[in-house]
Amino acid sequence: MMASQNKSKGFSKFKRILEPLVVGKTIIANRIIMGSMHTGLEEGNENDFRRMAAYFAERAETGVGLIITGGISPNPEGALDDAIFQKSDDIPKHKIITEAVHNANKETKICLQILHSGPLAKDKNLVAPSAVKSRIGRFLPNELNDVSLKKQIDDFVNCAELSKSAGYDGVEIIGSAGYLISTFFVSKTNLRKDDYGGSFQNRTRFAKEIVQNIRQKLGNDFLIIFRIPAMDMMEGGMSWEEILILSKGLEDSGVSIISTHFSWHESPVPTIATMVPRAAFTSVTKRLKERVSVPVITSNRINMPEVAERVLENNEADLISMARPFLADSQLFLKIKEGRDQEINTCIACNQACLDHAFARKEVSCLVNPRACNETTLNYFPVVKKKKIAVIGAGPSGLAFSEIAAQRGHKIDLFEGSSEIGGQFNLAKKIPGKEEFYETLRYFYNALKKNNVNLILNKWVNNSDLIGKGYDEVVFSTGVNPRSINIEGINSKNVISYIDAITGKRVIGKKIVIIGAGGIGFDVAELISHGVRNPSVNIEDFASQWGIDFVNHPRGGVTGIPSLFEKSDREIIMLQRKVTPVGIGLGKTTGWTHRLSLKNKGIRMLKGVEYRNINQDGISISVDNKLTFIEADTIIVCAGQEPDRSLYESAKDEFKKHLIGGAFEARELDAKIAIKQASELAAHI
Repeated sequence: MMASQNKSKGFSKFKRILEPLVVGKTIIANRIIMGSMHTGLEEGNENDFRRMAAYFAERAETGVGLIITGGISPNPEGALDDAIFQKSDDIPKHKIITEAVHNANKETKICLQILHSGPLAKDKNLVAPSAVKSRIGRFLPNELNDVSLKKQIDDFVNCAELSKSAGYDGVEIIGSAGYLISTFFVSKTNLRKDDYGGSFQNRTRFAKEIVQNIRQKLGNDFLIIFRIPAMDMMEGGMSWEEILILSKGLEDSGVSIISTHFSWHESPVPTIATMVPRAAFTSVTKRLKERVSVPVITSNRINMPEVAERVLENNEADLISMARPFLADSQLFLKIKEGRDQEINTCIACNQACLDHAFARKEVSCLVNPRACNETTLNYFPVVKKKKIAVIGAGPSGLAFSEIAAQRGHKIDLFEGSSEIGGQFNLAKKIPGKEEFYETLRYFYNALKKNNVNLILNKWVNNSDLIGKGYDEVVFSTGVNPRSINIEGINSKNVISYIDAITGKRVIGKKIVIIGAGGIGFDVAELISHGVRNPSVNIEDFASQWGIDFVNHPRGGVTGIPSLFEKSDREIIMLQRKVTPVGIGLGKTTGWTHRLSLKNKGIRMLKGVEYRNINQDGISISVDNKLTFIEADTIIVCAGQEPDRSLYESAKDEFKKHLIGGAFEARELDAKIAIKQASELAAHI
């Protein structure tokens, strides 16, 4: 009865999402796509494909309309890694995936993404329309001649044909992001003088011939999705008129659906980080949708159903691609159908376990859901013997453990010394650009309640609270303390901790020195330099800050548009002991945005610093053996963290005890390892 009521509520709440879409003779059951996300398993053996099959099938079972795989190259010269589909011998491996998806839900479609990486390929035999090296590529590509160009087209067609034989319902061809096809479109990477270069019509020929040949070979019932660079965020990139020419040419060539993509990998504009507002780019998709007759997909930072519903209601797209959100919550679409959106484990766009892993050639997972891509190895089965377990500390690890252990059937008492759950997340959520952490805390509040966790707030636990209470096991997730540093004058009144800076417990002056330039230092700098605009939640502010013109759409969306960062009204200097570049340890896909943001705000960064002493007027340092005094009315210490193990170490042996999270290994504002460790313990305890 309850399920029926929830389902009814869901249908009334998200009507547009749940509408089917007819594409030729194919019916896509609803408007949500699980977009392409490379997992790191695509180049593996049959066991890896079984893992992928379980990963996709778990999501297909919920009824999501369409799934698109991670990128697979049509040949070795186009590969980013070893994920290649060129031979019929590989059909059985791919059938493991397609059969698992179709058996899980007959309505869910699955398409293979064909990704030829062109100048970004790992192979020294890489190819491109011209011998122009990508700024982030490893090698100078070989210019395609008439023979090798035709071979690339044939290889795309072959890959699509193999995909159909393997049971895929279609393919997505990626023609964006600085990969092979997109480099034909832009004059700076296409210097050709033949029929595939020169005029923009010629520069679209390669893409159109791929589509035409696939359509001719595989018939009208096979889905062909083409991902275009709808706004490439590159100075001198594609104009709006060229995007229209490309889209209409692809439509005439036989595409089923056009998917809008934003940015090349070289672009100096963030498009996927949590500092990007939700649905920031859908106005571009809407403009295109009004000019083409085939369905159009939009994407990027659409992580909750109310956002997707609004985009559809505003006729900004026909389909919504949600890639990372399906990593964060495999049951996302079921919760949408049943109106349980408050139970969604929301993607916070941190990129730490997904895109950072993908670009580092590691297996992908998710910070808030370490089961992602580990569905065959990390499972939360009901317990055989129920235990009474105390969990000390409601930070990320304590929350994750409590939810899963209680879900499995254990009785959990979760103690937290403060008045709210979250631990370090309560600091992260206050940083401009990290507002999504509020969603994670909302998720955990609801998950604890749903799984009957006994949450006891405002309770600092000591040994007497644990002894004689019948606990079988105690899990210590007591977190971290700021690391103390030994500098003469460190106890001066103008020295404060990062916790007091973030929580606002201490007044911060106008001349600031930040000691430490890791993740915490960058977060503090972002917070105290924040102006009146809110670029992480307001699209106009975001566009102004990063120099994007969504209205007039100049070349690349950015050509000639100044980046108007608000200069900080404080004088801020970040200091780092290490001689490596400041911020080099930040996330691979987001670190550059933080470094660029602070630089554009006028924040200075010094490396190779030796700290001499602090007084009430500032700090004495030495750089390259040169002594300098920096005036500072506030010095904020962001020198890392140390595990808080005092209660664990003093605990008696009446019960079995465990140490997890920051208390086990101190990390900065990074919960990836803490949640993974807690989840694995909860799965087996």
